Amino acid sequence: MYPVVLKQVMKTYHLDAVDVPALVDINLQLRANCFTVISGPSGSGKTTLLNLIGCIDRADSGEVIVADQAVHQMSDDALSDFRARHLGFIFQNFNLLPVLNTYENVEYPLILAKVAAGERKKRVLDLLDAVGLADRAQNLPGQLSGGQRQRVAIARALATEPRLVLADEPTANLDSQTGAAIISLMRKMQRERHVSFVFSSHDPQVQAEADDTIFIRDGRIVNIERQAEQKNVAMELHV
Repeated sequence: MYPVVLKQVMKTYHLDAVDVPALVDINLQLRANCFTVISGPSGSGKTTLLNLIGCIDRADSGEVIVADQAVHQMSDDALSDFRARHLGFIFQNFNLLPVLNTYENVEYPLILAKVAAGERKKRVLDLLDAVGLADRAQNLPGQLSGGQRQRVAIARALATEPRLVLADEPTANLDSQTGAAIISLMRKMQRERHVSFVFSSHDPQVQAEADDTIFIRDGRIVNIERQAEQKNVAMELHV
Protein backbone atom coordinates (compact mmCIF):
# COMPACT_ATOMS: atom_id res chain seq x y z
CA MET A 1 0.00 0.00 0.00
CA TYR A 2 1.34 3.43 -0.98
CA PRO A 3 0.72 6.38 1.38
CA VAL A 4 0.73 8.79 -1.58
CA VAL A 5 -0.34 8.23 -5.19
CA LEU A 6 -0.50 10.94 -7.85
CA LYS A 7 -1.94 10.24 -11.30
CA GLN A 8 -1.56 12.62 -14.24
CA VAL A 9 -1.46 15.65 -11.94
CA MET A 10 -1.27 19.12 -13.47
CA LYS A 11 -0.90 22.46 -11.71
CA THR A 12 -0.68 25.90 -13.34
CA TYR A 13 -0.40 29.28 -11.65
CA HIS A 14 -2.05 32.29 -13.30
CA LEU A 15 0.08 35.41 -12.89
CA ASP A 16 -1.61 38.45 -14.43
CA ALA A 17 -2.06 37.46 -18.08
CA VAL A 18 0.57 34.71 -17.99
CA ASP A 19 0.03 31.02 -17.25
CA VAL A 20 3.00 29.43 -15.48
CA PRO A 21 3.01 25.61 -15.46
CA ALA A 22 4.18 24.44 -12.02
CA LEU A 23 3.63 20.69 -12.39
CA VAL A 24 3.18 18.77 -15.64
CA ASP A 25 1.79 15.23 -15.92
CA ILE A 26 3.02 14.02 -12.53
CA ASN A 27 2.67 10.28 -11.91
CA LEU A 28 4.14 9.16 -8.63
CA GLN A 29 3.86 6.49 -5.93
CA LEU A 30 5.61 7.06 -2.59
CA ARG A 31 6.64 3.99 -0.63
CA ALA A 32 5.41 3.52 2.93
CA ASN A 33 7.68 4.02 5.96
CA CYS A 34 10.38 5.66 3.88
CA PHE A 35 12.51 8.80 4.04
CA THR A 36 11.68 10.48 0.71
CA VAL A 37 13.31 13.66 -0.62
CA ILE A 38 11.97 15.84 -3.43
CA SER A 39 14.94 17.62 -4.97
CA GLY A 40 15.31 20.24 -7.66
CA PRO A 41 16.49 23.78 -8.38
CA SER A 42 14.57 26.84 -7.26
CA GLY A 43 11.34 27.15 -9.25
CA SER A 44 11.37 23.49 -10.30
CA GLY A 45 8.04 22.70 -8.63
CA LYS A 46 9.21 20.77 -5.58
CA THR A 47 7.37 22.96 -3.05
CA THR A 48 4.21 22.87 -5.18
CA LEU A 49 4.43 19.07 -5.26
CA LEU A 50 4.90 18.97 -1.49
CA ASN A 51 1.91 21.30 -1.02
CA LEU A 52 -0.32 19.03 -3.11
CA ILE A 53 0.75 15.98 -1.10
CA GLY A 54 0.13 17.95 2.09
CA CYS A 55 -3.35 19.00 0.95
CA ILE A 56 -2.37 22.66 1.27
CA ASP A 57 -2.95 23.30 -2.44
CA ARG A 58 -5.14 21.64 -5.07
CA ALA A 59 -4.24 20.21 -8.45
CA ASP A 60 -5.93 21.61 -11.55
CA SER A 61 -6.47 18.07 -12.83
CA GLY A 62 -5.50 14.50 -12.06
CA GLU A 63 -5.85 12.35 -8.94
CA VAL A 64 -4.18 12.92 -5.57
CA ILE A 65 -4.58 10.03 -3.12
CA VAL A 66 -3.12 10.43 0.37
CA ALA A 67 -3.47 7.85 3.15
CA ASP A 68 -5.93 5.94 0.96
CA GLN A 69 -8.17 9.00 0.57
CA ALA A 70 -8.96 10.75 -2.74
CA VAL A 71 -8.18 14.21 -1.40
CA HIS A 72 -8.74 15.87 -4.78
CA GLN A 73 -12.45 15.17 -4.30
CA MET A 74 -12.71 16.62 -0.78
CA SER A 75 -14.28 19.92 0.24
CA ASP A 76 -12.11 22.57 1.93
CA ASP A 77 -13.56 21.72 5.35
CA ALA A 78 -12.98 18.01 4.84
CA LEU A 79 -9.40 18.69 3.73
CA SER A 80 -8.73 20.75 6.85
CA ASP A 81 -9.99 17.95 9.07
CA PHE A 82 -8.00 15.38 7.06
CA ARG A 83 -4.77 17.35 7.48
CA ALA A 84 -5.27 17.64 11.23
CA ARG A 85 -5.86 13.91 11.64
CA HIS A 86 -3.48 12.28 9.18
CA LEU A 87 -0.61 14.66 8.38
CA GLY A 88 2.22 16.28 10.30
CA PHE A 89 4.22 19.32 9.15
CA ILE A 90 7.75 20.58 9.86
CA PHE A 91 8.69 24.06 8.61
CA GLN A 92 12.08 25.68 8.03
CA ASN A 93 10.99 28.64 10.18
CA PHE A 94 9.70 26.27 12.91
CA ASN A 95 6.27 28.03 13.12
CA LEU A 96 6.06 27.61 16.88
CA LEU A 97 3.55 29.73 18.79
CA PRO A 98 5.75 32.23 20.70
CA VAL A 99 3.37 32.59 23.67
CA LEU A 100 3.24 28.82 24.31
CA ASN A 101 6.00 26.87 25.99
CA THR A 102 7.56 23.70 24.59
CA TYR A 103 5.00 21.39 26.20
CA GLU A 104 2.07 23.54 25.04
CA ASN A 105 3.35 23.81 21.46
CA VAL A 106 3.48 20.02 21.19
CA GLU A 107 0.11 19.66 22.89
CA TYR A 108 -1.65 22.24 20.72
CA PRO A 109 -2.54 19.99 17.72
CA LEU A 110 -3.87 17.39 20.16
CA ILE A 111 -6.21 19.98 21.67
CA LEU A 112 -7.45 20.84 18.18
CA ALA A 113 -7.98 17.12 17.53
CA LYS A 114 -9.97 16.88 20.79
CA VAL A 115 -7.70 14.23 22.29
CA ALA A 116 -8.49 13.54 25.97
CA ALA A 117 -6.30 15.30 28.55
CA GLY A 118 -4.72 12.12 29.92
CA GLU A 119 -3.77 10.87 26.46
CA ARG A 120 -2.44 14.33 25.53
CA LYS A 121 -0.11 14.37 28.53
CA LYS A 122 1.13 10.85 27.80
CA ARG A 123 1.93 11.63 24.16
CA VAL A 124 3.57 14.99 24.84
CA LEU A 125 5.85 13.68 27.58
CA ASP A 126 6.79 10.67 25.44
CA LEU A 127 7.67 12.86 22.46
CA LEU A 128 9.62 15.43 24.47
CA ASP A 129 11.68 12.60 25.91
CA ALA A 130 12.16 11.11 22.43
CA VAL A 131 13.51 14.39 20.99
CA GLY A 132 15.67 15.12 24.04
CA LEU A 133 13.71 18.08 25.39
CA ALA A 134 12.09 16.70 28.54
CA ASP A 135 14.04 19.27 30.57
CA ARG A 136 12.88 22.14 28.34
CA ALA A 137 9.13 21.58 28.66
CA GLN A 138 8.51 24.97 30.30
CA ASN A 139 10.75 27.03 28.02
CA LEU A 140 9.25 29.45 25.51
CA PRO A 141 10.50 29.26 21.89
CA GLY A 142 12.51 32.47 22.42
CA GLN A 143 14.52 30.65 25.09
CA LEU A 144 15.53 27.82 22.75
CA SER A 145 18.23 27.46 20.11
CA GLY A 146 17.36 26.90 16.46
CA GLY A 147 18.07 23.18 16.77
CA GLN A 148 15.93 22.91 19.88
CA ARG A 149 13.05 24.73 18.17
CA GLN A 150 13.20 22.29 15.28
CA ARG A 151 13.12 19.40 17.77
CA VAL A 152 9.93 20.88 19.22
CA ALA A 153 8.54 21.14 15.67
CA ILE A 154 9.35 17.46 15.04
CA ALA A 155 7.61 16.43 18.26
CA ARG A 156 4.59 18.56 17.37
CA ALA A 157 4.41 17.02 13.88
CA LEU A 158 4.30 13.53 15.39
CA ALA A 159 1.85 14.33 18.21
CA THR A 160 -1.29 13.25 16.35
CA GLU A 161 0.40 10.01 15.26
CA PRO A 162 0.13 10.85 11.56
CA ARG A 163 0.78 8.43 8.75
CA LEU A 164 2.75 11.04 6.84
CA VAL A 165 5.06 13.89 7.90
CA LEU A 166 5.99 16.60 5.39
CA ALA A 167 8.89 19.02 5.73
CA ASP A 168 9.79 21.98 3.50
CA GLU A 169 13.56 22.58 3.65
CA PRO A 170 13.73 21.60 7.36
CA THR A 171 17.49 22.29 7.67
CA ALA A 172 17.60 25.54 5.68
CA ASN A 173 17.90 27.81 8.73
CA LEU A 174 20.32 25.60 10.66
CA ASP A 175 24.11 25.35 10.58
CA SER A 176 25.52 22.15 9.09
CA GLN A 177 26.27 20.46 12.42
CA THR A 178 22.84 21.20 13.86
CA GLY A 179 21.23 20.25 10.54
CA ALA A 180 22.99 16.88 10.60
CA ALA A 181 21.72 16.24 14.14
CA ILE A 182 18.16 17.13 13.12
CA ILE A 183 18.31 14.82 10.09
CA SER A 184 19.55 12.01 12.31
CA LEU A 185 16.70 12.63 14.76
CA MET A 186 14.05 12.68 12.02
CA ARG A 187 15.46 9.47 10.58
CA LYS A 188 15.35 7.85 14.02
CA MET A 189 11.76 8.96 14.61
CA GLN A 190 10.71 7.78 11.15
CA ARG A 191 12.10 4.31 11.74
CA GLU A 192 10.90 3.89 15.32
CA ARG A 193 7.39 5.22 14.73
CA HIS A 194 6.89 3.71 11.26
CA VAL A 195 5.93 7.01 9.66
CA SER A 196 6.51 8.13 6.08
CA PHE A 197 8.61 11.33 5.87
CA VAL A 198 8.59 13.47 2.71
CA PHE A 199 10.91 16.46 2.32
CA SER A 200 11.57 19.15 -0.22
CA SER A 201 15.28 19.89 0.03
CA HIS A 202 18.46 20.54 -1.90
CA ASP A 203 20.60 19.89 1.20
CA PRO A 204 23.14 17.13 0.34
CA GLN A 205 22.95 15.90 3.96
CA VAL A 206 19.23 15.29 3.62
CA GLN A 207 19.60 13.61 0.22
CA ALA A 208 22.37 11.34 1.52
CA GLU A 209 20.00 9.97 4.17
CA ALA A 210 17.07 9.41 1.78
CA ASP A 211 15.60 6.05 0.89
CA ASP A 212 14.06 7.57 -2.25
CA THR A 213 15.02 10.79 -4.02
CA ILE A 214 12.63 12.33 -6.55
CA PHE A 215 14.34 14.75 -8.94
CA ILE A 216 12.10 17.40 -10.43
CA ARG A 217 12.87 20.05 -13.05
CA ASP A 218 10.55 22.48 -14.87
CA GLY A 219 7.55 20.87 -13.20
CA ARG A 220 8.36 17.35 -14.39
CA ILE A 221 9.81 14.34 -12.59
CA VAL A 222 13.05 13.59 -14.41
CA ASN A 223 14.40 10.76 -12.26
CA ILE A 224 13.71 8.70 -9.13
CA GLU A 225 16.53 7.05 -7.19
CA ARG A 226 15.58 4.38 -4.67
CA GLN A 227 18.66 4.16 -2.47
CA ALA A 228 17.26 1.52 -0.12
CA GLU A 229 16.81 -0.88 -3.02
CA GLN A 230 20.34 -0.17 -4.26
CA LYS A 231 21.80 -0.84 -0.78
CA ASN A 232 19.86 -4.11 -0.54
CA VAL A 233 21.11 -5.21 -3.95
CA ALA A 234 24.69 -4.33 -2.97
CA MET A 235 24.39 -6.34 0.25
CA GLU A 236 23.07 -9.36 -1.65
CA LEU A 237 25.92 -9.16 -4.17
CA HIS A 238 28.46 -8.88 -1.36
CA VAL A 239 27.07 -11.97 0.37
